[in-house]
Amino acid sequence: MAKRKVEIELYSFGEYAEWDRQSKSIPRLVAITETVGAEIGTEFGYVLKIRHGKGKKLDFRIDHPSFPDKEGKVAPPFTGEQYIRSNDYEFFLGDCIWEPLEDKLGNWTMTTWLDGKIVAQKTLRLVAK
Repeated sequence: MAKRKVEIELYSFGEYAEWDRQSKSIPRLVAITETVGAEIGTEFGYVLKIRHGKGKKLDFRIDHPSFPDKEGKVAPPFTGEQYIRSNDYEFFLGDCIWEPLEDKLGNWTMTTWLDGKIVAQKTLRLVAK
């Protein structure tokens, strides 16, 4: 039997309710939008629905506005990987705004790769509420 092709759909994007990172469930969508009204605690990002990808690895990167890290240098993009745990899988890629708010405003570009190919990319603009 031939192996099925992995199907990936950018299901939703924008602002989400607070996410429990310990939970297996993804956060609840608040608003589909490319411009997010940000305040401390605002959760934003996108959700991918993935079928037939169990065991494959996703790589991701979040490019953010230039803000300083703990040493005062410009923080590098956030990167990571996530293994697809089932054949019907949901993946949330996003972040939450922390203090100070002002240096988090601007464009945040989120990119996800599978087997070295971009499968999803979205830029969300954070503006002060």
